Parts: sequence; structure tokens; C-alpha cells
Amino acid sequence: MRKLNNTLFVTSPDRYLALEGETVLVLEKDQKLGQFPLHNLESIVTFGYTGASPALMAACAQRNIALTFLSTHGRYLASVHGETKGNVLLRKQQYRLSDCEKDCLPYARAFLLGKLFNGRWVIERTLRDHAIRVDAAALKAASGRLWDSIHALDAAESIDTLRGIEGEAATRYFGVFDQMILQQKDAFSFQGRMKRPPTDNVNALLSFVYVLLTRDVEAALETVGLDPYVGFMHADRPGRASLAMDMVEELRAPIADRFVIGLINRRQVTDSGMIRTESGVVRIDDVMRKEILAAWQQRKQELLTHPYLGEKLEWGLIPYAQALLLSRAIRGDLDGYPPFLWK
Repeated sequence: MRKLNNTLFVTSPDRYLALEGETVLVLEKDQKLGQFPLHNLESIVTFGYTGASPALMAACAQRNIALTFLSTHGRYLASVHGETKGNVLLRKQQYRLSDCEKDCLPYARAFLLGKLFNGRWVIERTLRDHAIRVDAAALKAASGRLWDSIHALDAAESIDTLRGIEGEAATRYFGVFDQMILQQKDAFSFQGRMKRPPTDNVNALLSFVYVLLTRDVEAALETVGLDPYVGFMHADRPGRASLAMDMVEELRAPIADRFVIGLINRRQVTDSGMIRTESGVVRIDDVMRKEILAAWQQRKQELLTHPYLGEKLEWGLIPYAQALLLSRAIRGDLDGYPPFLWK
């Protein structure tokens, strides 16, 4: 349970929300765990299936407090809104911005700044912690090139130019990704990113975890009232969550890549849990998939200090914090969107 920027997040699946006077009660097995004045809240987000009282839902609707229900795994389920739905104005502004490349450029630049900065720090962390076990020269060179790419973002005057910088930087980053895998090298060697379909164990893990992260980001954007299908950098296509894919870029390295590297290095995944088809495609078997999902949920509960907000948050709330910041930037409450810059 955590209050962040006038949003109350209830992350335990066993907690029930009820109304008492002008406050929302957070209960677990009839024991009161917290109480928050409604007039201080813009939205409430609850994970799990325990639910909320009809009286609280009515009170939130009357006060235009968005009450959003997510599954325990973060999948968007439903929201309760009042007669006046503020999301309409936010989404109209999002659509206006997305139709103009000049307006999209600052957002695309911010997403890529986060991606390159965070990718560089994943490399730097490896150098700091395992310098004698890796090719330090190769990692330092890749880190330096990513730093050059970060500076190149400022001069980019088009989305295509930004994509070119990102593509070159991704090649540099994935070029040393294998260096960060320190265990099970025979089964989990990495020769390059292969998306569709994955043809080795590492790419299969990355693709699976990227899907998990994208779903979390999509739910976060839905929760704050943004349309996850209308982006600023990825082109709009039917069925493509372009804005979610935009935001995933900045979160990919610190959340997904580090998670996959940790699974391999801690031997939480093994070659026995990977299935190779006759066509060469590699898939994760059902048993290992469940183990990865359990580890993913556990990872999301670990704490860190948000670099912009300065507050301690669970890793699982980072997409929601960034979605809140993005919505405020689009509304004009912030001068620009502050990407997640992890160290």
C-alpha cells in the first residue's frame, strides 16, 4: 500500500477497500491497515480480486476519483469513473501531439535517453561488480559509444534520425550482452538479438520477459487514462500498443534485461526447461514459465528509490510512476517528460 502523487496503490491481493465517512479504508481480514482522506486522492489502483465496497465505488464516481482494478499480475481489468471522465481531455491532447512529428520529438527523445542511459548503466554495473571475469575493454568501449549516442540525441531533428541512433546503440549494447552472462555459458550463449522467432535460449527468455514488461506498461498507461495504442515514436498499427512500446524502451534494460541475466547467473533457469522445435524455434516449457512468472512477481516487490520522485517504490510500480509523469507532461503540468534514469 503506497500513496504516490495523489494516487493510492494497493499492491497486496488480500486487501479490501471500503468507505468510512470521507475516507477510504484499507482492510485485511477485517483489520484496518490504513485510512486516507478522499479529498487528497485523484485515483486509486488496486491489484487483486478482493475488491471494493459499492459505497466506495459510488463515492469515487461522485468525486471523479478513478478507481482501477488490476489482476495480481498487473493486467488491466476495469475502472470506475464518474459522469465527467477527465481521461477524455488527456487522450485528446495525446492524439493531437501524436499527429505532429515536431510535438512527438521531445517524448521520443526522452524515451531513448532513458533507454541508452539505462543500457549503459547495466554495462557499468557489470564492470564494477565483475571486472576480472569479463572483457573489460569491450564493455568500456560499448559504454563509451552509448555515451556518444546519448549526446547525439540532442541534435536529432526527426524521429527517423532518433531511430537510427537507437539502432546503432542497440547493436553496441547487444554486442556485449554475452559478456554479462557469467554462468551456464554453453546453454545460454548470446550471439545477437533475434526477435521473431527466438532461436536460442537467451532470446527466448528476453522475448518472454519483454512481453511481461509490455503488459505491465500497457496496464499502467490505461490506469492513468492514456491510450496505450497511440504512441510518439513507434508507428501506429492496428493491434499494436505503440505508446506502451515507446515506454518499454526506457525500462527494458534495468527491469527486463537485468532480470533475465539474473535468472541465468543464479541458475534459476536451465537448459532443461527450454524446448527446441524442428524448425529451430526455442520456447520455454510450462514448468519453467511458471517459475519465471513467480520470480518476476517477486522481483516486482523489491524496493528502490525513484530517481526523479525521490521516493522508495517497488519495482513493479515503476511503470505506473512513469505513466503518471507522462500524463502530467502531456497535460502541461510538467515542462517535459522525465524518463526513468536508473543507477
